[in-house]
Amino acid sequence: MVEKILTVQNRAGIHARPAAIIAQTSNKFESEIMIIKDDAEVNAKSIMGIIAMGAGYNTQLTFRVEGPDESEAAATIEELFNSKFEEE
Repeated sequence: MVEKILTVQNRAGIHARPAAIIAQTSNKFESEIMIIKDDAEVNAKSIMGIIAMGAGYNTQLTFRVEGPDESEAAATIEELFNSKFEEE
């Protein structure tokens, strides 16, 4: 299992477009990818679940990735966050 704490760096937060990018990227991997915010845990492959978290600018999210391609999946998602979903 790989666990990463990532910070939402784009000013608009996780709205529909970044949520779609996270879900589409997560669906490319076999691993189970969960996002944890406070007490809520959602599947990173679910656009609606991601949007419902309401993760704004500077929110810290924990990604828990478990499966055969967990290292690659975690690194790819971390890169999405570091690039601010190419919004800025």
